[in-house]
Amino acid sequence: MTIVVEEESSEEGTVDSGVPQGKVLGSILFLCHINDLPEAVVPQERNNLMTLKDALNKSHTNTGNMLTILQSFENRLKKLEGTVEPVYNETEMLRRRQENIEKTMTTLDNVLGYYHIAKDVQDLIKEGPVVCGLEKYLSTMDRLLQALNYFNKHNPTSLEVTDVIKVYDDGKDTLNAEFRSLLGRHCRPVPAVTILDLLGPDEELQTMENDAPIEHLPEKIVNDLTLIAKWLYTNGKATEYMKDYTKVRSQMLLYSLQGLKEHMKTSSGTSANLSFTSQSSPVPVSKFRGTKETPSRRSVRKIANSIKRKATTALMQSPFDPGHRRQGSYNELTKEESFDVEIDIYITELTALLKLIQSEAQLMSGIIPEKHHRSVFESIIEGSLDMVVKGGETLASNAKKSISKHDFLSVLSVFPVVRHLRTVKPEFDLALEGCQTPTRAKLASLLSTLGSTSAKALEEFTESIKNDPERSSMPRDGTVHELTNHTIIVLEPLLDYAETAGAMLLTHGEHAVPSDAVDVKKSKLKLADYITKVLSALGLNLSNKAETYSDPILRHVFMLNNYHYILKSLKRSGVLELIHTWNKDVGQFYEDQIHEQKRLYSQSWSKVLHFVLEMNEPISQQRIQQMETSKIKDKEKQNIKDKFSGFNKELEEISRVQKAYAIPDPELRDNIKKDNKEYIVPRYKLFLEKFQRLNFTKNSEKYMKYTVKDVEETLDKFFDTSA
Repeated sequence: MTIVVEEESSEEGTVDSGVPQGKVLGSILFLCHINDLPEAVVPQERNNLMTLKDALNKSHTNTGNMLTILQSFENRLKKLEGTVEPVYNETEMLRRRQENIEKTMTTLDNVLGYYHIAKDVQDLIKEGPVVCGLEKYLSTMDRLLQALNYFNKHNPTSLEVTDVIKVYDDGKDTLNAEFRSLLGRHCRPVPAVTILDLLGPDEELQTMENDAPIEHLPEKIVNDLTLIAKWLYTNGKATEYMKDYTKVRSQMLLYSLQGLKEHMKTSSGTSANLSFTSQSSPVPVSKFRGTKETPSRRSVRKIANSIKRKATTALMQSPFDPGHRRQGSYNELTKEESFDVEIDIYITELTALLKLIQSEAQLMSGIIPEKHHRSVFESIIEGSLDMVVKGGETLASNAKKSISKHDFLSVLSVFPVVRHLRTVKPEFDLALEGCQTPTRAKLASLLSTLGSTSAKALEEFTESIKNDPERSSMPRDGTVHELTNHTIIVLEPLLDYAETAGAMLLTHGEHAVPSDAVDVKKSKLKLADYITKVLSALGLNLSNKAETYSDPILRHVFMLNNYHYILKSLKRSGVLELIHTWNKDVGQFYEDQIHEQKRLYSQSWSKVLHFVLEMNEPISQQRIQQMETSKIKDKEKQNIKDKFSGFNKELEEISRVQKAYAIPDPELRDNIKKDNKEYIVPRYKLFLEKFQRLNFTKNSEKYMKYTVKDVEETLDKFFDTSA
């Protein structure tokens, strides 16, 4: 039997019996195949089916009731919305009207205030920001500006406009005056001690990074200046304050540098005005000179004085005995202490200028608009930069005068300036970036001027050696010539400035090369080549000078002294090592020349040895033995007497002559004396032993005047006029 169940549409869910709808449907499908079930099961299934049908009918009824309730609720919501929406719209409109009224009232109050603001704030404007405070003053100026903008836009013909403009202009003038006043009251030159402490013990080697900033102004004053400047430029489009700032900061920078020079001049004990000091602007000394409690710098840096120390070393550590008489020699330095101080101060001033202009760039960053940074910065530093450049040009001018006077040692003091300027120039280029080309080119031009002047000095020095008169200041004792000593004094300091001097020689002159093609190695090789040429010219000149001596032995003593002094000085100073990078044979050349001059000097003993070695009519040892046992002939007696007389005479003569010779180097002098003893004493000893047994005279003391010891003592007195 097949049972067909008619279902009514209903909402998904469960029937009242609590049976899930999916399970009910499954049961229906099962019952549809009831014919397939056994007969005993059919009644029970029919009862289940009827129960299920009742549950479906009840569910359908409940669904209908729920739909009716929901429909009623929807209708009520629509009715409520229709009632509330007009009320809401009316309320929103009222709220907007209230806001508009409030805004209108506020605007009206402001507009009404514009008509009275000039009278209300004129007293405050006259008092200035010092009385009321800067922030309140600027806020009042903003109100005046708003009023002025309102009248210009809406009522330019109003009578109140004139009053507002007058008060507003007075306010701007007061702000400008306050800006000037703050600068005038608080700007001070940087104390010299502060600058020197910032530079450190060695300004030339001090790095420019990580430096503590210089406090030109208190932080509060900088903030006030920044607020005023920003307001004036933003609202008033004013630039007058920039001129005031430029003028004051330019003066402070100039005063700081001049105060530094004054302090260093006083610390060095030099009371005279420095030749390169600019006198165009008076220095307010009372503003920056330290009090008694102000600690002065422990020592003034002596970069320039290294030249003088090197030159002094050429004398104090030279082969000469302290206080040894050196006739016609260069025994005093032409360098004056005052010029050393000038160089020292100028080098310090260069670095101080760099530090100060870097600090000025930092100070103006918040006060001056970025658009005007470069123009204002350039105007601030222009006077100080010109002063420093002028000082360098004065040094170059003085160096040129020294060249014309052949005072080359003074010219060498410019070398530290050139080296220092080459060192700090990249930092200057970075600091001056953005400035006009003439400003950026000033230091480059100065460096070129100093470099060309120094290179010319080196070239002129070589020519002066070549052209030094042959008979000029010739030492009568054959000691080191003034020209030799002066040459060494000039050459030795060049080692400390090998790169600088070599670069100047490469970049200036007839065969100049571009500066970017110069490196350290080329510079040092160029200087080594230059020194080699100078020594070659010196050697040739000394050879010509030696020929002016009438005494041929004195010529060899003269050349021996000079060659030995040159070689020893070159070794001691380290210049020889530099020369050997260019020519390795220079040192051996001087060694060979010293050996040759010693050999030529030894020929001075030929007359003495003529008698000792019995060059004429020698007496054999066999004849001596016969003379001891027999009577000596008168002719033989006279021959022996002549030998002793000749030896005595020549020894006394050469002793008299060579006492006047000078060998100032103790080591060389002792070596020559030792060589003389080894050359003469053994021969004289044999000569004396050969004849002292013979009875060739009754007055033996007359002829055998010198013992071996006497001869040694006589030789020890050579090269000593006091003996």
